Amino acid sequence: MTGTDGIRLIATDLDGTLLDDSGRISPRTRAALDAARDAGIATIPVTARQPIGLRPIAEQAGFDSWALCGNGAYGLHLTTGEQLFAEEIPAAVQAELAQALLASIPDLLFASVRDAGEVFVAQHGYAEIAQQSDHKRDPRTMGGVALDEVLGSPSLKLVIRHASVPIDDIFAALQALGLTGFAATLSGAPFVEVMAQGVTKATGLAQVCQRLRIEAGEVLAFGDALNDLEMLQWAGRGVAMANAIDVVRDAADEVTVTNADDGVASVIERMLGG
Repeated sequence: MTGTDGIRLIATDLDGTLLDDSGRISPRTRAALDAARDAGIATIPVTARQPIGLRPIAEQAGFDSWALCGNGAYGLHLTTGEQLFAEEIPAAVQAELAQALLASIPDLLFASVRDAGEVFVAQHGYAEIAQQSDHKRDPRTMGGVALDEVLGSPSLKLVIRHASVPIDDIFAALQALGLTGFAATLSGAPFVEVMAQGVTKATGLAQVCQRLRIEAGEVLAFGDALNDLEMLQWAGRGVAMANAIDVVRDAADEVTVTNADDGVASVIERMLGG
């Protein structure tokens, strides 16, 4: 990759991709992002996180324009607060999903992300098995409500987990239900993530690009987890981290070094000629 190769926008996942293993932006990565912006290339975070977990990273990385949260469920402007779009899971879909999945795996716990990602409604017992790192929220602030209250209002993202059943097993059971009306994925976090039907990071990114009048072929995208797969396939150039899961590495146009080795910065530096 030489020059800018027609790239006008860089879209990047955060955890396991842009961030180092301590969860921060390295000086080298910040310098690469700044160089891209100086060259007129937009830089957009595309994350499973909610705004509470994105804001400190945005400050470190210099992100100050559009961002995608909740795996592409909603887009917001980090400076003006403008909301570009929000795709919600209907309450009826959530209730059907939960009832069917609980019949297969009892004692699952659910939480709902609402209101531009600012509100987190957790079922009784959820906070007891959550960590600060899971949602970038102190579990002591999560409270707890009845399952009907979690499911009773539309969600930007519905989170499903269990105290002991592995996440991969829950994900497989959800897929085996054969239900429609939602999309499900994994981000590497200790829970299954459910969005509105058709929602992926790619669909969210497409809406931001439409706003900016940027074509898919002008996008360079980075990711490592299952929730990044569609975005890397949609972008003109999709780059997987060396630490990415197999299906993501196989689908990418290129594999860079790991997040711990500044893999994103490495590609940007090469694109800009050093």
